Amino acid sequence: MEQENQSAPSSNESSKQSVPTMQNFDRLAGAVESLVKQERWSRRFANLLKLAIAGYIVFFIYIAIDNMGAAKELKEMNNDQEHIAVVRLEGPIMAQTENSAEYMIPLLREAFSNDAAKVVVIKANSPGGSPVQSALINDEITRLKKKYNKPVIAVVEDLCASGCYYITVAADKIIANKGSLIGSIGVRMDSFGFTGLMEKVGIENRSMHAGEHKTFINPFAEKDEEGREFFRTKVLERTHQQFIQAVRDGRGDRIKETEDTYTGLVWLGDEAVENGMIDGLGDMGSVGREYMDEPKYRYYEVEKTIFEQLLGDISTQTASRLAMFFTTMH
Repeated sequence: MEQENQSAPSSNESSKQSVPTMQNFDRLAGAVESLVKQERWSRRFANLLKLAIAGYIVFFIYIAIDNMGAAKELKEMNNDQEHIAVVRLEGPIMAQTENSAEYMIPLLREAFSNDAAKVVVIKANSPGGSPVQSALINDEITRLKKKYNKPVIAVVEDLCASGCYYITVAADKIIANKGSLIGSIGVRMDSFGFTGLMEKVGIENRSMHAGEHKTFINPFAEKDEEGREFFRTKVLERTHQQFIQAVRDGRGDRIKETEDTYTGLVWLGDEAVENGMIDGLGDMGSVGREYMDEPKYRYYEVEKTIFEQLLGDISTQTASRLAMFFTTMH
């Protein structure tokens, strides 16, 4: 009996052991409750964030649609008011772009045919591009000038080279800034060769062709001098002569030809005035004041879908923000 009494825990000892157990349980319950509350707040915050983003997108689309409607109304309202018609030529001249004949010719036709347009201005800032697209646009400007008997002024900003100059010589007058780059009357086609590198790394060219000169511009084959010379004389040189003839037709006696004129060199605007490649120094403002006391400009542009406009606005804003960020970094 004494042994049984000694081995049995007392009531005080049992109560002491249960107290820590209850405390641990309360702590665990509190932690779980706190975790649940935190999870609820996280879900609520995520939902609010999604709702805010959705609201911003809807608001942005609404503003864009509203602006499109206002712009359309303004365009229709100003269509009958006298204005200076402006067609942009900005960026490389290539097929299936806004600087292609497919896109620019309808804009030119619209500008010329509008009786309220006192003068058509080509706002040029381009390094050039496709000779075919340039020739097509040049021909159309020449045709429209004769049909509507309306003056055409090309206003150059930073650069008007190669295909851009090919187009602007069709204008009655070319105006630029004294620091503008003008000229580059030439034709080029770039190519390269990998044969030396291929030999060093053990690569063998296994391409097949029918026709002796089919691969004359293949960068992985040996240089075909005969094919290259044929292309230079029959394509590049002839295209160059077409370019030169377009310049002579457009500029007439105003251009002072020298041995450098058609070599592909470029000149600054002030010297381009002296050699007759352009007619004077100025900008959009000076041209506008020449034709109207209070110039009103209307830009003739390709109409874009709302999706294209939204993407354009977003990309423009993003680029501006990034540029500001990087230029202010220290």
